[in-house]
Amino acid sequence: MASSLYRFLHEFFTKTAKTQFLTAIANAKSIVPTPIADANSIIPTPTADAKFIVPTSIADAKSIVPTPIDPAAIVPGNPPKSASIGPSFTNIESVVHKLIRAGHFSAIEDILQHQKVYPEMKNERFVVRLISLYGKAGMFDHAQKLFDEMPDLNCERTVMSFNALLAARVNSKKYDNISEFFRELTGKLAIVPDAISYNTMIKAFCEMGSLDSAVLMMVEMGKNGVDPDVITFNTVLDGVYKNNRFYEAEKIWILMENQKVIPNVRSYNTRLRGLVENNQVVEADKLFEEMMKRGVSPNTYSHNAMIKACAKDENLELAKIWYAKLRGNGCIPDRATFVFLIPLACNKDDPDFAYELCKKSIDLKQNIYTNMMQRVVNILVAHSMIKEANELMKLGKNCYDGRTQTRK
Repeated sequence: MASSLYRFLHEFFTKTAKTQFLTAIANAKSIVPTPIADANSIIPTPTADAKFIVPTSIADAKSIVPTPIDPAAIVPGNPPKSASIGPSFTNIESVVHKLIRAGHFSAIEDILQHQKVYPEMKNERFVVRLISLYGKAGMFDHAQKLFDEMPDLNCERTVMSFNALLAARVNSKKYDNISEFFRELTGKLAIVPDAISYNTMIKAFCEMGSLDSAVLMMVEMGKNGVDPDVITFNTVLDGVYKNNRFYEAEKIWILMENQKVIPNVRSYNTRLRGLVENNQVVEADKLFEEMMKRGVSPNTYSHNAMIKACAKDENLELAKIWYAKLRGNGCIPDRATFVFLIPLACNKDDPDFAYELCKKSIDLKQNIYTNMMQRVVNILVAHSMIKEANELMKLGKNCYDGRTQTRK
């Protein structure tokens, strides 16, 4: 990424344009309500234990999807008027998410198309949720069709529904001509992009690997009086670190601090992973301490970054310390924790720790690779720990093999 681009970005936010930029932001904030953080964030994730029936026809789909909720009930912070209203759209979302996993896209279309018979289709927030579900399913053409039909449904199109459509395009991986799509649609509908709009575009550019375009979009945000927020910086940081552009990432981090944007745990985790990947373990350790001093509570991902550093260095004793810190800080180990630690314990011939980790992973239902489990069984047998080996084999009969996506 050209250094001149970063100089321009830095100068834009720190020199002559700063006064105009802040004034524009202040004026905009006085008349524009704060948007939701992400157009997709209003869609809850269904619970893993929810029962699921795959509809095979529109009749079946209708039978398991209740009448949509009152639109007021989906406004953040506004509770449903009655206990019977709240779960309705959640049920629709839950069914659609399960259909996505099952690959039954025609049934998804049946369910969402059926919602058009209800008067709630005149409410933009209701339609936004349907557009977002199409995006989650990778069905952008259907999302676009619904968006185009909104005027015929007597439903207003604002930046909210535009953001949902843009997010649906990104979630569907439809990156081709996305810049033209953004420009043409905002111009045609006289929509003024907000922070969500720009952040979604920046996410698209980062996923495409067009990091220069992502940074230029940040510049455009500022020029148009939209304040880059922590989501903006996190998205760009994630993009540059994933592309191993560590120098540019540090520049972005400094710019974020200069702009008085407070890093959150995701910001720190992204930087921690980047430092570990660049073998800057000492700096990563200092950053971990810094985040705690600043009152940012590390989560499982934060600790995993440090555990991965230990695994790369084959340092089992330090890895154990970080594992203890993870649990001591109230975090729960996830699958990555065990994938980093179990091979390290085997490499260092520590059957007791490897056995403990396997049992914990099974207890937490964080299933690991069967070949990894077999390796632990082998090392237990080699150390004459037959009882433990047999117990582990019994517990691991239904171990999930993440390589083949099948039950063993």
